Amino acid sequence: MLTAYDFPTAEVLDDAGIDILLVGDSLAMVVQGHSTTLPVTMDQIIYHAEMVGRAAKRAMVVVDLPFPEGQLDINRSIASSARVLKETACHAVKLEGGANQAGRIEAIVTAGIPVMAHVGLRPQNVHVEGGYRVQRDQEQLVADARAAESAGAFAVLIECVPSEIGQAITDAVSVPTIGIGAGPGTNGQVLVTHDLIGFQTGYLPKFVRQVADVRGSISDAATEYIRSIRDGEFPGDAESF
Repeated sequence: MLTAYDFPTAEVLDDAGIDILLVGDSLAMVVQGHSTTLPVTMDQIIYHAEMVGRAAKRAMVVVDLPFPEGQLDINRSIASSARVLKETACHAVKLEGGANQAGRIEAIVTAGIPVMAHVGLRPQNVHVEGGYRVQRDQEQLVADARAAESAGAFAVLIECVPSEIGQAITDAVSVPTIGIGAGPGTNGQVLVTHDLIGFQTGYLPKFVRQVADVRGSISDAATEYIRSIRDGEFPGDAESF
């Protein structure tokens, strides 16, 4: 599972064989330049989800419910989730929360909308938590995952927990678990694509394995472009009519 926010990225990840594409509210940080995920709106999520859903031919596409669509009235959460299925070609929504969100998950699923639950570190709770912290309350985290499963969630994303807790949650539920900073014991893994390919600035989380340097490649290409123009080499005969 990887994030995607636009057509060409979704297309190449889909062609590469990624099973699930996530239109994450992380776009607030990696695309819009905000310091948290909180500013992104439902309209903006739909805008990006429509592009990603149109590009995906084989992958399942999951869309984050942005803050505060998953915190306000349950009927609003259902309506916002329904927009994802009505206005895009995406397949499911992701909702932060476990036991405290069980009623909301059940209501959305009852409305015919698949839900992936999100437990552990919840970025939309950043101000309540006082920052992005590893979550270590195993009893509560297992209870959250079980409650989400009982409410009808088809999968549970687990973020920023010790490896042994990631394994314990996976052992405690029968639905697939997808980890991000949750160790190797989960059924699957997810990363923010920009982190994976080296197209980010600033802090890189410990749980990321960066496998490319796209930022460096783009910088090199732009530098070469500038040089070729200043030296009178571009456009040359090959690029002229």
